[in-house]
This record gives sequence, C-alpha cells and structure tokens, in this order.
Amino acid sequence: MRDHISSKQFREAEGVEAWRVLGDGACAFFRTASFAAAVRFVEAIGKLPDVDDHRPEIDIRNDGVTVRLITINDDWYWLTKRDVDLARQISVAARASGLEGDPSRLQSMFVIPGATDRATVMPFWRAALAYEPRRDSPDEDLVDPGRRGPAFWFENMNEPRPGGLGAIHLVAWVPYEQAQLRIAAALAAGGRMVHDDHAPEWWTLADPAGNEVDIATTMDRESASRASPN
Repeated sequence: MRDHISSKQFREAEGVEAWRVLGDGACAFFRTASFAAAVRFVEAIGKLPDVDDHRPEIDIRNDGVTVRLITINDDWYWLTKRDVDLARQISVAARASGLEGDPSRLQSMFVIPGATDRATVMPFWRAALAYEPRRDSPDEDLVDPGRRGPAFWFENMNEPRPGGLGAIHLVAWVPYEQAQLRIAAALAAGGRMVHDDHAPEWWTLADPAGNEVDIATTMDRESASRASPN
C-alpha cells in the first residue's frame, strides 16, 4: 500500500482531535449516558460508507465506547490514510449523537517476555495462549487473533536473570499528555524510576519488589511501522 502514515501524520490531521495513537493503533473513547446510547452510536458507525471494507474494533462498556483503528497487512501493521478518513467520520457521528471524546480514558497494554534466545520461548507462549505470529514481525511478536488480549513482544536478553530465569515486564501505552500524571502516581505509590533515557518514548519504573513497567507513548516514534518500547 502507498497510503502508509506515521503517528505524527495521524496526530496532525484535521478532525481527529478526540483520537490518540497508542501502541496498537489510533484509539478514541466516547462517553455515553446509557447502554442504549452506546448501541445507537455503534449503529451509526455501522452505517458509515465502506465501513465493512475497513472495520473498526469497538468495545462497549457501562460508561462509553472505545474505538480502535489500525491497518493490518502482511507487510504493514500500523496506520494509513484510510484510518484518518474513518476516524474523522466516526468523530462526526459522535458529535451528531451528542457524544464527546475523553482521551484520558485511553490505554493499551503490551507484555514483554525476555529470553537469551526468543526463538526457544515463542512456541511455548504461542501454544499456551493460542496466539499467532504478527504478520509483519513474526520472529518477534505474537498477537491475539481475536484482537482482544494484549500483544506480546519478545526481547532478546544478553544474559539470563540469576538462576537461568527469564524476565517479563509490562508496557502501558498512554496518551502523551497523560504520561507524567501516570508516572507521578506510580512513584507516589511506592515505585521508583529505573531510567528515563528514552523519554518521551518510554519511562521504565519498578515496584518495591523490582517488577518493571514501561509508561510508553508514540511521541517521537514517527517512522516505525511497529511500536515497541525496546
């Protein structure tokens, strides 16, 4: 495809103010006052032109609707101009329904297992989770074929943890303007900053027991077709 775009190009497009680019695509959350209102909004999305040719991923909860857009091909797993066009149309449908976006409610999660040889551990996780290789990076990533569970990215470690153990840490993808709030809350709750060398792409924090989480954004990740904190 020739309509690939970066996260920056999506972010700077007109008409997508309610949307944020996270680690698994462009997302928006629209608050609804009732389940019936949420259903009507989803029905409005379903009536958009050509929506069946590029279906959004939609999640309905008791307080609103989350919509995610991403283009998935054998060689591209990220955003395209089509995603921008559909995001605009969905935002128009939301306004027509009296709904407002709330980016502070957006988050996506990645899990990063570490191993000295990721090829030896990926088959285990693929079997245990019934996941499948990500099309554009099958030697590094596993994804839920139903697009419900968090993605797994496998990191090569230079050496194993003591005792020959591997390591797993989480990545919390948040809108850029929410990152410092999330970091401050985690530090106030007893965490510590491991390093911020890669900010604003990600900050690595640890709990008192040493378990780690990356607070990640897509800021400064303009050229990569896959978003990964490491």
